[in-house]
Amino acid sequence: MQVSVLFSGGKDSSLAAIMLEPFFDVELVTCTFSLLPVGDIARETAEKLGLASRVVCLDRSILEESYEMIVKDGFPRNAINHIHRSAVEYIASEKKAAFIADGVRRDDRVPVIEHSQARSIEDRYGVHYICPLKGFGRAAVNEMVKEHLVIEEGPSEGIIKSDYETELRELIRQRNGPDMVGELFPSHVQSRVIERKKT
Repeated sequence: MQVSVLFSGGKDSSLAAIMLEPFFDVELVTCTFSLLPVGDIARETAEKLGLASRVVCLDRSILEESYEMIVKDGFPRNAINHIHRSAVEYIASEKKAAFIADGVRRDDRVPVIEHSQARSIEDRYGVHYICPLKGFGRAAVNEMVKEHLVIEEGPSEGIIKSDYETELRELIRQRNGPDMVGELFPSHVQSRVIERKKT
């Protein structure tokens, strides 16, 4: 069986993919709006993990809707969750999709899909949506990452990644300048996977 894992190149989606390897043929799927070369970054990371990957281009209207949300709200939660839900729906709509996974952890608020939204996607498209890390908190995930991955960590603006936030930040920078990016996104640490640890 194949599972499509939404992949940002960070530790959570990478760890989720590794956890699914004993049960599935894992395919890493990175979603982009072609605003930045995030697909190239994701492919490089996927190669280092030794996993199949592909990049899909989402409709630019999703990014525009998310831009309107973040500017209106003044914070990124709803905007990023909107992109994530749209990405899951896009993968679910593909005929070959049967299992879709992501790296959402137990205490995450962004990105996250509500239970009712997940059920709706499963029912409408006949797919299974799974979150391998849903039972794990941040500290537990970090311990597992130490065992399996070599990562680079730092502030969001300093880490090159393939997540939704990267292109949303870039659109805001282009339209409103870097100061607005700092106002809308709280400072937080991001990760990028360098390689898989040899076992």
